[in-house]
Amino acid sequence: MDEEYDVIVLGTGLTECILSGIMSVNGKKVLHMDRNPYYGGESSSITPLEELYKRFGISDSPPESMGRGRDWNVDLIPKFLMANGQLVKMLLYTEVTRYLDFKVVEGSFVYKGGKIYKVPSTETEALASNLMGMFEKRRFRKFLVFVANFDENDPKTFEGVDPKLTTMGDVYKKFDLGQDVVDFTGHALALYRTDDYLEQPCLETINRIKLYSESLARYGKSPYLYPLYGLGELPQGFARLSAIYGGTYMLNKPVDEIVMEGGHVVGVKSEGEVARCKQLICDPSYIPDRVHKVGQVIRVICVLSHPIKNTNDANSCQIIIPQNQVNRKSDIYVCMISYAHNVAAQGKYIAIVSTTVETSDPEIEIEPALELLEPIDQKFVAISDMYEPTDDGTESQVFASRSYDATTHFETTCNDIKDIYKRMTGSDFDFENMKRKQNDVFGEDEQ
Repeated sequence: MDEEYDVIVLGTGLTECILSGIMSVNGKKVLHMDRNPYYGGESSSITPLEELYKRFGISDSPPESMGRGRDWNVDLIPKFLMANGQLVKMLLYTEVTRYLDFKVVEGSFVYKGGKIYKVPSTETEALASNLMGMFEKRRFRKFLVFVANFDENDPKTFEGVDPKLTTMGDVYKKFDLGQDVVDFTGHALALYRTDDYLEQPCLETINRIKLYSESLARYGKSPYLYPLYGLGELPQGFARLSAIYGGTYMLNKPVDEIVMEGGHVVGVKSEGEVARCKQLICDPSYIPDRVHKVGQVIRVICVLSHPIKNTNDANSCQIIIPQNQVNRKSDIYVCMISYAHNVAAQGKYIAIVSTTVETSDPEIEIEPALELLEPIDQKFVAISDMYEPTDDGTESQVFASRSYDATTHFETTCNDIKDIYKRMTGSDFDFENMKRKQNDVFGEDEQ
């Protein structure tokens, strides 16, 4: 271990594994360590089921009705991949897709007045949806056509809207859309967690709705994908990429000290040895003095023996409860997957509820979501602090990732990856940099 590296990475969460993969593909010498004996850090999938019980301090062992413990792979952090989003792009460019199999999530639903409805995102669905009245449907359809045709480089498509000045609130007014429609457009299509976006220029929201529609267009049932065997497969896929390009991996390796000289990082000390480096990437748990708490997320893992009511018996789905519907400032999300994804025993479903904590009693905050899931066989409740780095790392060359937020997709995580990449290299993130080199000696093509 007493060697010189370009980059040392601490923690094998998804953010860290993608960055170590990119750095390795770009020819950097990378050492990747984790104090845990398993991959994934905060974003791992726990197997067997007994391990999940132990992790949440439940002294009983799982009942026999739960099936075989090793048939379970339970994500600690629930997220789906947008079919046309940044993470899928990263997987395709690096060809990490060759290690993974994905299924399309069967439906996306939104909560209104205590009931759930399928999210309409195409003109045909909008016209058939029970979410809106007759005239509302026509106005919403006009809005969707406007968004689909909108091109920020072609003023002819603007219809009097200035993408950099007109707020999204004003765009909704222009199309005369009512509060319920605004709720599901902002929260279930543009996937905002709060209503702050209404005051901001509309371009970002229009692009988010486009991303949703384009993702939906790829597979039809919903815009989301999910990997077989759970999200824990993702960091491992990128770890393999890093290893193919000469990255060194050490699990179960305690980190005793981050060695600094003159205000910047020079190495990491572990078990009496020092590995030297020019730059360091890590998750917040490795540098508590360089991050600050920005909030909390509650996540409740629920094991069910039935699909969720009113979802057409989908074996996977997402439900968004917009904050206005339940008098909150941030949305509540439900991600449901099942035995069909090789993450649960036959006939079992896993629904994970998550939201940003707003009060001193977070379990009461998520009750509207739990009511949709009844009856629940077993619950596992986790309340996690969310951290952000206190500085941008340019001085110390220590780059911390942000904690995973309550959103149910990976777009915010990808933004963090691109942001860290820019701070580390000084240049904008370019997907082309992730391409495997064509004459790749380690290319595994002969398999």
